[in-house]
Parts: sequence; C-alpha cells; structure tokens
Amino acid sequence: MSTQVSEEVREALHEGRPVVALESTIIAHGLPRPRNLAVALELEELVRAGGAVPATIAVVDGTARIGLDRAALTRIAEDPAVRKLGHRDLAPALATGATGATTVSATAWLADAAGIRMFATGGLGGVHREWTRTQDESADLRLLARVGITVVCAGVKSILDVPATLQRLETLGVTVVGYGTTHFPGFYLASSGEPVDWTLRSAGEVAEVIRARDRLAGPAAALIVANPVPVEEQLDPALHDRVLAGGLTAAREKGITGQSVTPFLLEYLTVHTEGASLEANLAAVRGNVRLAADIAGAYGTEGARGRSGAGAADGSGRR
Repeated sequence: MSTQVSEEVREALHEGRPVVALESTIIAHGLPRPRNLAVALELEELVRAGGAVPATIAVVDGTARIGLDRAALTRIAEDPAVRKLGHRDLAPALATGATGATTVSATAWLADAAGIRMFATGGLGGVHREWTRTQDESADLRLLARVGITVVCAGVKSILDVPATLQRLETLGVTVVGYGTTHFPGFYLASSGEPVDWTLRSAGEVAEVIRARDRLAGPAAALIVANPVPVEEQLDPALHDRVLAGGLTAAREKGITGQSVTPFLLEYLTVHTEGASLEANLAAVRGNVRLAADIAGAYGTEGARGRSGAGAADGSGRR
C-alpha cells in the first residue's frame, strides 16, 4: 500500500506517545465551506490540547496520508473534486492516483494499519431503516469487526435503525460501552433510548478495558466508546423527531434509496432545523475528540509501544 505517515505522527508512534486518528469526510463532505477548514484545524488543536498528536487521514494523489499538513488539509477542505472513500474504495483510489476524504471504515482501516489505537469521529454508520426490504447496511460495521482500534463516537446516526445496529454489532463481536451513560447515544441526541450493557465513567476506566483486551489477545474487533453529546447541546428531541419524520416521507416520495438516503436526510435535517442539527453534530465531535485524547493519554506508553512499529518503515514515513 502506498502510505505516507507524517513525521510528527511517526515520531509519536515510535516514542509511544498518544495519537488520535481523525476522519476527513466531515471536512470534505460534512460541513459547508469555509467553515469546514476552520473546524478541521480546531479538532486538531483539541487533540493537541489534550496532550495527544492528531492524525487526520485522507488519500492525496493516490497516497494514503496518515497526518495531513496544512496544504493537504486545505485541499481536502476546498477542492470540490475530492471523493468520498470507504475502505472498499481505497485500492482503486491508490491505483488511479485519486484524492479522497476517508469515511469511518477507511479511516479505521488505515489508522489500525499504521499502529494508531485511538480514533475519534462523530457518528457511525449502521443498519438502515427498512433493512428487510433494502438490505442497506453501512460498511462501517463489518470493518469495525476486523480492526482492533478504539472508536470514540456519539453513537450511530439517528436516521438509522439503532436497535438493529446494536444487534448487528453484537453479532459481529464489536464491544460497545457507554461513557458516563446507561443508554446508547443518538448522535444529535444524548440518548437513543436503547440501553448499553457496560458503562464506564473515566478515561482511566476505558484505558483499563483496552489493556484487558490487549492481554486477552482475542479476535480483532473495535471497541466502541459511545459518548453522548451534552444534553444542553443536543438537538431538541421533539424538533428532531418531527423533522426526521418529514425527511423520511420526503425521501420516499422522491424515490431516494440506497446510499443516497443518508446524505439526503442529513441535509434535510440541517435545512429544516435551521442549522441546529449541524451545531449538535459539531458539539458531539468536539466532545469525542477531547475524550479520545484523554483516553489515549490514560492508555499511556505501555500499550502504545506494543504496536507502534506498524506505521513507519523509513525516514520518509513511507512503507
């Protein structure tokens, strides 16, 4: 694989210092310009403020980049031709010299391959509503069953079938814990109403779970740390439910199906909540980034050194 690890990330991994992976799809496709670049820089600074090194991930001109410099980050934010890449798209993108922003699945795969143990994102993909008819399920789920990374998120996108998604994660052997909550978060909402089996209440407790997983040395699968958006920053639940119902009806009337449903509904929510859903999304992402940095620091050098050599082979950061 044509991969380039930035000097800062490579040195941090080599020295066993905490690193937090960040996806780039939110930059290229999740936020309006020019705010997207400002948010990208803000999230990296939040990681640094938490004592960790940020590793924003993307594919640039056919090279998977683990840690972006300002020029690459700006390109991902400003170039309208930037593609959206799931893990299944990585090989064609690298082979054809494409430039693309990485989704949860692609970011988790590349981060795990580089030896990064911590990944912060907004919400995961999952099982779509009316799955029995459409068979529509995010590639995030199967990929997370194959990588040993810890993912801090605000649950799955609330436009999805949350109970079915949790069942699917259980079937795939992906561990889910609630952070400071007994209920699985609802992305824009602090709670989806679905209970979680395990609740952890500090970054240190999460770090202990990661260490226990290391000792068990079982099958590779992600650890999902479900961190709810603060109640005071969540989208008003009544507004959320009303607008989502309208969006689902509009999607059916317009014949929107498959991969087009999610971006349609997210845009519908943004427009019909007058931007409130976007602000709740950003509040969730900020909280997840802060928590991921705290957990990475609590996990410490002992665990990080165990896999730090995977990401770099020579002085250029290429492997």
